[in-house]
Amino acid sequence: MACMTFVDAVRICLIKYADFRGCAGRREFWWWMLFSLIGTVALGVISDSASLAFTIATLLPSTAVTTRRLHDTDRGGWMQLLAIIPIVGWILLIIWCAEDTRPNRFAQPSPSP
Repeated sequence: MACMTFVDAVRICLIKYADFRGCAGRREFWWWMLFSLIGTVALGVISDSASLAFTIATLLPSTAVTTRRLHDTDRGGWMQLLAIIPIVGWILLIIWCAEDTRPNRFAQPSPSP
């Protein structure tokens, strides 16, 4: 399988803007998070309002890619709600999102020829 690039990951996440089904690999997830961070910080330098607008605009795809990433580790997307718990919840989510892909119930079956 070819290595996913930064541009590929951003493109896929924008195409799957609100798709909570299936799985997302580690590269897709982390490249998207890097894009979100860079966008927020860069726009924050220009204007707080622009940064806030970007954050709001990328909230849904960020939630969707995190759900797909958790699916890839055989966890439900609702586990993101652990982010409400300061520090402990954040650490758990970071660890889970950094884990290897594992067989899971969320993988979409390949179409048969």
